[in-house]
Amino acid sequence: MNQINIFNENVEAYEAWYEKYPEVYLSEVAALKEQFLKLPENIKGIEVGIGTGRFAKELGIKEGVEPASEMAALALKRGIEVVNGTAENLPMKDMYFDFVLFVTICHLNNVKRAFKEAHRILKPKGSIIIGFIDKDQKIGKTYEENKMRSTFFRHANFYSVAFVTKLLKEAGFKEFEYNQTLFGGLDEINEVQLPKEGFGQGSFVVVKAVKK
Repeated sequence: MNQINIFNENVEAYEAWYEKYPEVYLSEVAALKEQFLKLPENIKGIEVGIGTGRFAKELGIKEGVEPASEMAALALKRGIEVVNGTAENLPMKDMYFDFVLFVTICHLNNVKRAFKEAHRILKPKGSIIIGFIDKDQKIGKTYEENKMRSTFFRHANFYSVAFVTKLLKEAGFKEFEYNQTLFGGLDEINEVQLPKEGFGQGSFVVVKAVKK
């Protein structure tokens, strides 16, 4: 079973996770919003791998790319325009968007190619924003240790901040900014956490970078 089929056949389980851990989800949203506040107003952006549209809806993003049709159907119900496609082959023209968002990159087949595609569709000085689980922190280590028992993470790849930064530099990005959240294990987080600058403590890291 490939990644797309896994998501198509487990939409309810995917949504149930967010209902089980609302403080975790809203902490991630808060960290992403902090980076979005640095963007200019009235700009055009897209989320790649939009899933069911949970993050896009909270962040006011109106467009997304998603290969899993059942996930995309729920995003459509949330009022988001969804195009079928993958991160590695985005069906968009060059230099079209002011920002591109990725939330969790662990399910991508080729992260390096995905970042290059994001660079291609961004306007000059456009921003890429990525929220991901840091493999070197508590939750990332737990996911890695238990991935073979997980429906969604069995085929996932978790990355360090250093590795993500390296690939972004190779793809042509500069001016890096970071913040972090999820301090503690999943079951220890029972309130929405405010993000902190930098990385190295929180399990969820948001990096913002600019196209050269």
